[in-house]
Amino acid sequence: MTPVDTLDWASVLVVDDEPANVALLAQLLMRVGVAQVHTSVDPRQALGMYEALRPDLVLLDLHMPGMDGLALMAAIARSTDPDDAVPVVILTADSTAPARERALAAGASDFLTKPFDLTEVELRARNLLQTRALHSRLRAELEERRAAEIEAQEEAERRRAAVQRVLDAGGPRMVFQPIVILPTGKVVGYEALARFDDEPVRPPDEWFADAASVGLGDALELAAVDAALRHLPLVEPEHIIGVNVSPSVAASDELDRLLARYPAHRVVLEVTEHVPVADYDVLLAALDRLRSRGVSLAVDDAGAGYAGLDHILRLQPNFIKLDISLTRGIDTSPVKRALASALTRFAAEIGSHITAEGIETGAELGTLTDLGVTAGQGYFLGRPEPLQA
Repeated sequence: MTPVDTLDWASVLVVDDEPANVALLAQLLMRVGVAQVHTSVDPRQALGMYEALRPDLVLLDLHMPGMDGLALMAAIARSTDPDDAVPVVILTADSTAPARERALAAGASDFLTKPFDLTEVELRARNLLQTRALHSRLRAELEERRAAEIEAQEEAERRRAAVQRVLDAGGPRMVFQPIVILPTGKVVGYEALARFDDEPVRPPDEWFADAASVGLGDALELAAVDAALRHLPLVEPEHIIGVNVSPSVAASDELDRLLARYPAHRVVLEVTEHVPVADYDVLLAALDRLRSRGVSLAVDDAGAGYAGLDHILRLQPNFIKLDISLTRGIDTSPVKRALASALTRFAAEIGSHITAEGIETGAELGTLTDLGVTAGQGYFLGRPEPLQA
């Protein structure tokens, strides 16, 4: 980034047909710290020097043989990016008002009369160069911002295209993790989990976050629900399939129409709670319609995120799913055991059942069973796999 308190970064072009003036100005500019001072006594060569050097400041004599300063300044303006404001100071012995007005009207940044007051030349050159430095800094920041915006737009388009490919293919690939009655080991259903095979392979939550960021979040959730429920003919008639939906999708008319195509009593709607519910009245009204048709409701991620007791009380779910953060290591954590025990008693009081997620060891299974947890799922009980006919 160009500093504004020193001038050792600056490049200045001095154009004057009097060699003595050129030498004097060059000496002055180098004395105040300008490292690159370029000079010319021929205005016809000066344009080529300007285009090759792209200086930060031009000191330009007004009256010169062959080409006057105003003509050279116009040529300089034509060869300069309009966004790149290079200041030009007109130098002249003509101190008349018309000369000054013509120079300023033609785009000159300043006007100095000969003979020069050296202190005035130094101060004006310093001020213009510092203004130039600030302009360059702002321009660089704007260019960086534009580049970042373009990159963000391109990345969003890549995400949108990737999600759209999944939608066009009929939704994500679904795998199914068995849900087991803990005391007996009997399988009563499956939770459907989305998997994405596009490169680079990423976790499902990143896919759903990407979809939400490009306005396709609801569409991807609905496609996953549909892809999951199309597998109902492959499981035992008494088994259920649990599908994950956000509160916004749970309240949508699109989900209502989609679930109408499937046997409602075999569907458990797992309302995920990674974001707060925007409008409980709308959500509860939609859930009541689905339940009246036989759909069951589960609150996902209990003990994590926004799935607190108030949320559970409002939704009155059939099932409360303990988050994996509570299940993992519960056999060695008195605090987790106390919380799971309290949730189990709470569920019984409101007519719900606890399902523990993420059971990965026999010790966790034994502890949860002893606590009275009804059902569970996890790698120890069964990995998510495709359903076979």
